[in-house]
Amino acid sequence: MPHHCNAVDAAAKGIKPPPPPQHQQQLLMVRRVAASGKLLSAASSHLLFRATLLATLSLVFLFTLHYPSLLSHSFHLSSSPSSISSNTLPASRSSSHRILLGSSPSWSDVLRSATPTRRRDGGAGISVLVTGAAGFVGAHCSLALRARGDGVVGLDNFNAYYSPSLKRARASLLASRGVAVIDGDINDGALLSRLLDAAPFTHVLHLAAQAGVRHALRDPQAYVASNVAGLVSVLEAAARRPHQPAVVWASSSSVYGLNDKSPFSEDHRTDRPASLYAATKKAGEAIAHAYNHIYGLSITGLRFFTVYGPWGRPDMAYFAFARSIVAGEPITLFRGARRDFTYIDDVVRGCLGALDTAGESTGGGVRGGKKRGVAPLRIYNLGNTSPVDVARMVGILEKLLGRKANKRVVTMPSNGDVPFTHANVSRAARDFGYRPTTSLDAGLRHFVEWFVDYYKIDLAKIAKPTKRKSMAMSTASS
Repeated sequence: MPHHCNAVDAAAKGIKPPPPPQHQQQLLMVRRVAASGKLLSAASSHLLFRATLLATLSLVFLFTLHYPSLLSHSFHLSSSPSSISSNTLPASRSSSHRILLGSSPSWSDVLRSATPTRRRDGGAGISVLVTGAAGFVGAHCSLALRARGDGVVGLDNFNAYYSPSLKRARASLLASRGVAVIDGDINDGALLSRLLDAAPFTHVLHLAAQAGVRHALRDPQAYVASNVAGLVSVLEAAARRPHQPAVVWASSSSVYGLNDKSPFSEDHRTDRPASLYAATKKAGEAIAHAYNHIYGLSITGLRFFTVYGPWGRPDMAYFAFARSIVAGEPITLFRGARRDFTYIDDVVRGCLGALDTAGESTGGGVRGGKKRGVAPLRIYNLGNTSPVDVARMVGILEKLLGRKANKRVVTMPSNGDVPFTHANVSRAARDFGYRPTTSLDAGLRHFVEWFVDYYKIDLAKIAKPTKRKSMAMSTASS
């Protein structure tokens, strides 16, 4: 009888069955060990899977935290109104303000901002990508373009060269007028390409740059990265588009450097820059010439002369002097320095005139097309044509602010500044009717009105200035 039948009968009778043969015990033990091994393996695999999943999620979280731009193609506009300083202009009541200041605007928002509306003068509107739109000149130009019915989209990286809160306030003002300002960098070639492909831009107004003459002594690489590499990035993006936009960009009066002829004409030599800033702007003009020649790009360079006015740059002399006068702090003047101070509204009219008269890009060159009468690179001075002693400018500020400045007059150091600037604007007058109309007295009055309102200054509470003159001022007056 089979062994298992005997075991069943024994169990039925309550008799303990005899132990199985030795080889069966060994087989049973092997099976138990194998089963335990499978359980252990399954548990280990489960733990390994959970650990791997946790590590992956942690890496994704850290990657998203540090490199959000690589995981998303959406744009980030300027900050929400709640993060803007309380001394900004009131937020718009329109819905566009909320949409255009969102953290992730859609392409439809960008397209809406880029689309021209009906022009007041009855002409065909243009669509302009404005780089440096949250900057001083960029914000004013964007507002003027939008006011006359043109499409405008801004681009700005909101860097900390001067207070980003002022740039955010300008962007808030632009958004209240329906202008989208994208938080991005001109050296991001992929971003520029997506923008120029997504919207039907007819023009690029390239105003983004690292400004300031003396700051170059501390951070020279910033000037090369922005004013040289950044310009190449913009021109590359424009040149590679099937429908190339015309490019108008900001050069500078500083390219005249140590030129001693006056007034400065576009035909004067510009091969003796006095600062690294000037050298990068001069390099930009040479680069622009190459892109105009090779790619058939329509390019216009504008040499600005000491632009000032409301919403200006805090690092500019007139702005810094106003703050020091209000605070009772001393100011340093360079003996004999004269500047061709140009009011912002006059410069804006010049920028719009250059945009309106820019010819179409023709393509060609290495792109394989056939050039059709490529227009040469255009260069224009945009100045006021009336140089003023910097000391006189300070005197106007003293009168407007109701307080004397504590002046310290020194000899001009070799830090990149030049003794004087004086613009000849006959070429711009001939080609697009540029004629500055704002005197320094009127322009500074407009600036001080904005300055006092923006910073909530009560001029009546400013303390009386000291009557003691510095030795430097006495010497300078003799």
